[in-house]
Amino acid sequence: MTVQEKPPRKSGIAHFLAAAGYSIGGLRRLARESAFRQEAALIAGLLALLVAFGASLPEILGMLAIGLVLIAVEALNTAIEVLVDHLSPGWSQFAKDAKDLGSLAVACTIGALVIYAGVVLIW
Repeated sequence: MTVQEKPPRKSGIAHFLAAAGYSIGGLRRLARESAFRQEAALIAGLLALLVAFGASLPEILGMLAIGLVLIAVEALNTAIEVLVDHLSPGWSQFAKDAKDLGSLAVACTIGALVIYAGVVLIW
């Protein structure tokens, strides 16, 4: 196996464009996860409910912000799972713990999203 050399660092606008490309690549990878697609549907559904029930623009933007946090946490959870699967292809306690903790982070963020939507819709 050949070792690839590290590409030279980019700076300025080239760095910005490269970072945007990496983010798009991450989104493409995340889109293959069924959990991400379900969470995106949850966010869209809750946003639609808020709009239908006449939520204010700040309330809708708050929901959108928490939704983006959920997507970020899901991306980190997926990254943890990819790394753990690479490091421990068989079963191991550390792998189970890492995946369980990532799942907990996602569940807490979903809880925050649902609580926020409930408060906006009830008040």
